[in-house]
Amino acid sequence: MESKAYNILMYSHDTYGLGHIRRTMAIARNLVAQDVNILIVTGSPIVGRYTMPKGIDFVRMPGMIKKTNAIYVPHSIKVDPKIAISIRKNIISATAKAFKPDLFVVDKVPTGLKGEVLPTLKWIKKNLPCTRVVLGLRDILDDAESTRADWKRKQFPEVLRDLYSEIWVYGYKAMYDPITEYAFPDDIAEKTVFTGYIPRKVPRTRKVRRKHKQVVVTIGGGGDGYNVLDTYLKMLETNGTVDFKTLMITGPFLSPERLDELADRARALKVQIKPFVRNMEKRMAKADLVVSMGGYNTMCEILSLKKPALIIPRDNPRQEQLIRAKVFKKRGLCDFIKWGEVTPETMRKKINGLLENPTPYTAELETFAMTGLEVMRERLEYFREHCFSEEVSEENSERDSS
Repeated sequence: MESKAYNILMYSHDTYGLGHIRRTMAIARNLVAQDVNILIVTGSPIVGRYTMPKGIDFVRMPGMIKKTNAIYVPHSIKVDPKIAISIRKNIISATAKAFKPDLFVVDKVPTGLKGEVLPTLKWIKKNLPCTRVVLGLRDILDDAESTRADWKRKQFPEVLRDLYSEIWVYGYKAMYDPITEYAFPDDIAEKTVFTGYIPRKVPRTRKVRRKHKQVVVTIGGGGDGYNVLDTYLKMLETNGTVDFKTLMITGPFLSPERLDELADRARALKVQIKPFVRNMEKRMAKADLVVSMGGYNTMCEILSLKKPALIIPRDNPRQEQLIRAKVFKKRGLCDFIKWGEVTPETMRKKINGLLENPTPYTAELETFAMTGLEVMRERLEYFREHCFSEEVSEENSERDSS
């Protein structure tokens, strides 16, 4: 029997920031192979800026912007939000029907944005019985009480029970256990696989003796991190000369007005500032310290590159970043300042301390294992073998019946 390519469809709703598409791209780059096709359906307005390796492509849906946890509006086109969701729903469905995935990986939301993935999930169950459907969850979604209420209201356990093969948690149970925190029913817990954190490519860098240490400041997409950038520049503006250089990455979603204001101040301080970089790992690899809000992807990069980090986690509208910062701090993997307590003075004290003595953190980072991609490849291999045996069994049954 001639083997056909294994098709993986990945859904990333992307309504805010860079987190979802960056995580999806990291997984896709490491699962793609000579006989594996990966197609990403995404609403990210910047997906085209990423370099797509051979075997990976994307289908772009109209983008949506999150106004609140419940309200979403079109990013660009001026239509009613319900019309935009209808267009997205049809694109997802048409893509799945044409591509006929062997594996469908849905990011974070079991039903997709406003239920837009549900029709596709039901179609796959009815028409592609061999296809495996996986929900991918970052380590922490939100605080336990909010997440339990949200999942119950949206009937996610029922959806996971009926339409999903597995749930992949991109973290370690010992660090944060969503099965317990979010009260997964027993049958959902049995479908849950903890992959571990997703490692990022570590670029080769030459060791260069530098006169000054380097700090990288990054706030992900930039839509909600102005306070971190503003406080950092105020720290430099009120500190006179400092013995380190700074690269500030504002994110592509920071407003043009605020970007112009920060750029003027950065120029006066001889701080390098960029709205977006394609390869964050290369920039971080050269840093002695990373200052960040502590989103999932940035923390994976920090872990992969084993960099000391100061985290200023957002605590609204979700507690996710604050909870992650506390979990990582407890493990000795980073230091953090609460969002409402960050000032130029507290930031300066923490940064100076980390630059002068990073050893307590680097020691923990050196021994931290990241198994995410290894476990996902194992699951993929299991799916492929299992699917092949099912197809052979079906063919034998058809021959016997004829």
